[in-house]
Amino acid sequence: MLLGSTAAQAAGPHADGRVRISTAFELPGDRVYPEGIATDPYTGDFYVGTYEGGTIYKASPGQRVATEFLPPRIDGRSQALGLEVDRARRLWVIDRPTGVAVYDIRTRHLVARFVVPGDAARLVNDMAITPDGTAYITDSRRSTVYRVTPAQLAKAHEQGGETPLTPAFNLSDVVEPHAPDTITLNGIVAGPSGRYLLTVDMTGGDLYRIALPSGKVDKVTLTGGDVTTGDGMEFQHNTLWVAHPITDAYAISRWHIDSDGHTARLTRRVIDLDFQTPTTLLRKHGKLYVVRSQFDKGGPTGPGTPKLPFTIATVRGL
Repeated sequence: MLLGSTAAQAAGPHADGRVRISTAFELPGDRVYPEGIATDPYTGDFYVGTYEGGTIYKASPGQRVATEFLPPRIDGRSQALGLEVDRARRLWVIDRPTGVAVYDIRTRHLVARFVVPGDAARLVNDMAITPDGTAYITDSRRSTVYRVTPAQLAKAHEQGGETPLTPAFNLSDVVEPHAPDTITLNGIVAGPSGRYLLTVDMTGGDLYRIALPSGKVDKVTLTGGDVTTGDGMEFQHNTLWVAHPITDAYAISRWHIDSDGHTARLTRRVIDLDFQTPTTLLRKHGKLYVVRSQFDKGGPTGPGTPKLPFTIATVRGL
């Protein structure tokens, strides 16, 4: 249920039209707490990662209840956050405490496993893959973006075992100062041409542009609002969607990005309890698919009991 017309209209004249929220598919289990989502562009299958145990679920088009694709707590995986499927049909799965595991979708075999080096606190969170096949991964505790190139992936597969993640860009001196252990960099997306990345500081409410390959970092100029509590993002055709799971009673914001990624203008912000603490989202065939994490219902961000079953939402009109 929409929490009043003022919430939906807050972004001004572009915030009209009806947003319709329904259930795309269900996830089995009573303590799933889904976090990440990806889709296979060749088959249309959805993959959903879970905070609790790191189970990966799969739902094919038209399937009402997802099935288990990868079991929990294997390959050192305990919490599956960001997910991506690359052009070679490999599923990349971020494990929050350690790093990222890469699987061959067709065989479900582990291709390679990358781990964060050092003993300092880490929170491996989200990822984006550029057109050249390079993966960029955020670390929310270290304000760092790691990089895995296709050559590094091939070498890691040949060698087997664990391969250290390579830090590519350290934004510690760029993001606003925060208290120790604050979660900073979270969602990350690649520009359509692969010339830059956009990543959100969910505590500072800022959006950053990282030029590729130089690594030059600029703060994106935001008008109409900010991206405080921004989590997962989706970027298509100069439009950026941001999930806000922690405050504002569950929100999704929509932004217009200029042609080179230097400015962002808020065009709509919708607050709705039916988003059920949205952690991330993807857009497909003109609809958003939103992960209803329910993290605040007995999960990692609050006490209580989740509403069962856990589900992925379809959002039209946003």
